[in-house]
Amino acid sequence: MKVKITERDVLNPLAETEIETVALNPIQDSLGRISLLDNTKPGADIILSTIQENLESYDFVNAEKPAGASASPEEIDSAADADLCILALGDCGSCTTWVILDALKLEKRGVPTICICSDEFSTYAGELARSHGAADLRILEIEHPIAGQSDTLIQKRTLDILPELKKIIGGK
Repeated sequence: MKVKITERDVLNPLAETEIETVALNPIQDSLGRISLLDNTKPGADIILSTIQENLESYDFVNAEKPAGASASPEEIDSAADADLCILALGDCGSCTTWVILDALKLEKRGVPTICICSDEFSTYAGELARSHGAADLRILEIEHPIAGQSDTLIQKRTLDILPELKKIIGGK
């Protein structure tokens, strides 16, 4: 019996990959201006306006981008015109992806960020951030679902996360 042995090189799909680490920017003690980046998901505007109403000692810049897509360079420029950017809302796979990737663009420009994602998508958000070299990206969880809920319920859920948000930004 003849046996023919052929050797082949095979790419290991579990190989180590190099990831560029994204250095996160510290939130300044003298935080004055906060940009609110609304990805136009249902409820994102209510979350961000509730935050703005309850953080009275800051100036705010409002920026908006389409849901399910990357922010344009102009939208990133608008959101970067502050000492901190709060991005909302990651409550589905696509929007969570773009909230995280837009936050990374801002972090690379020197703007610290806080991403608001629903608790159903926060694990995915963290894994995505980690895979892009930002394991410690600030991700604040809000109770899922947001879409389809009353304004009053969304405001309540936002008020529930406000103490943690204040802790992250220094408590003003």
